[in-house]
Amino acid sequence: MSAFSDNFLWGGAVAANQCEGAWNVDGKGISTSDVCTGGSHTRSKRITRTLEPDTFYPSYEAIDFYHHYKEDIALFAEIGFKVFRFSIAWTRIFPTGMEETPNEEGLAFYDRVIDECRSHNIEPLITISHYEMPFALTEKYNGWSSRECVDLFLNYAETLFKRYKGKVKYWLTFNEINAGAMPMGSFLSLGILNEGTTDFTNQVDNPQLRFQGLHHQFVASALAVKAGHEIDPDCKIGCMICHITTYPMTCNPDDILEAQKRNQILNQFCGDVQVRGEYPKFMDRYFKDNGLEIKMEPGDLEIIKEGCVDYYTFSYYMSNCASADPELEKTSGNLMGGAKNPYLESSGFRSWLWKTVWVLTIRKKKTEAFRMITESAI
Repeated sequence: MSAFSDNFLWGGAVAANQCEGAWNVDGKGISTSDVCTGGSHTRSKRITRTLEPDTFYPSYEAIDFYHHYKEDIALFAEIGFKVFRFSIAWTRIFPTGMEETPNEEGLAFYDRVIDECRSHNIEPLITISHYEMPFALTEKYNGWSSRECVDLFLNYAETLFKRYKGKVKYWLTFNEINAGAMPMGSFLSLGILNEGTTDFTNQVDNPQLRFQGLHHQFVASALAVKAGHEIDPDCKIGCMICHITTYPMTCNPDDILEAQKRNQILNQFCGDVQVRGEYPKFMDRYFKDNGLEIKMEPGDLEIIKEGCVDYYTFSYYMSNCASADPELEKTSGNLMGGAKNPYLESSGFRSWLWKTVWVLTIRKKKTEAFRMITESAI
């Protein structure tokens, strides 16, 4: 009988915008997730530039981890967690992202969460940015499409590295950074809100801005890795990819090429940049074919090369099939869907939603609020 080694890190994960609630408590500012209304599998949530009264915003209450973190972490320990991945809400530390001085109440909250994890011998693994950048940066700069966000993120990351030095060993710079390579990631991951966008699922897309924003995130991530190692040489800083494996629907060469293209752009591109420290050659062709030109400042490629991550992480929700036939039946899933796989008994949204269900058994108190959050689909 085989068993995991003693140092195997088994655990679970949450995101600040999906669990904390307390959206305007103790100096927290408005994040991009705070302007997203509730939705469902069949009805897209909306992005509202101004907050609407009597409208359900899932992040406002969530499961209220902010006020229940002690009992939740105790239950995680009871389950046997050895690691707990969570994210820090950027707007708890810098409410607009542009302040010179961090919000002490926000920093103190995460001190308490980290200490609580440590008291149960649970290793904290912290994501610095998980789909909730300050909405003020969307309003002023249109999110990551602007170079200004690089220095603002670096200031935020350095603040965390200095504050939690010696208490946090494992970090991730951006959650599922490759979401920026797909249209929905424009606002979700990059905070880019193009004129005319109200529907979260069907945003007004500008690929030039998206891929420019991704480049800025690559530079910011690399600078954060370098800074983190200088501040705390013992820490490890990784990347995070949403790996949606895509298989060709048939042996038709057109299907095989379509699957190759999707895997390259969605699964391999961002990981290659952050792990190998350089843009893969297939992106040169992609940019040329799509009329995209990434503006780089002198030294950007050197920064990316010098700021490679220490480890690679990925989320895996499902697989997809790719076909050159636009008439084939489609199936949905997390972030994106594809051609329906006839060899799978079940696929799509309901087949990956199971991963959230176990949380309902953890703490009964906010079950209804959590149910509504899972129905919002992201």
